[in-house]
Amino acid sequence: MNDSEFQQLADLLYQNIEDKIEESGADVDYDQNGGLLTLEFNDRSKFIINRQQPLHQIWLATHENGHHYDYKNEQWIDDRSGNEFLTFLSAAILKHAKEEVVFN
Repeated sequence: MNDSEFQQLADLLYQNIEDKIEESGADVDYDQNGGLLTLEFNDRSKFIINRQQPLHQIWLATHENGHHYDYKNEQWIDDRSGNEFLTFLSAAILKHAKEEVVFN
């Protein structure tokens, strides 16, 4: 993957996250600033999603842990656990917002 392809995939991922949060009606605030997408919850916790351009990775920081995702087989996969990004994010949002956001 080259830098341009990574940027396009990351843009699509961020847009999907924002769209699905809006569609769900979940009480999750989000803000995109450059390569950062911040999700904030009523319990005052935050998730930071960050593009790591040189590594072609998406990083997710929660108050519990940090995760690094590589794009494999048309999915963002955690380089340690093997979990898929959007599945993990959906479960984490449910835990903090007590509302379901389904990504597809």
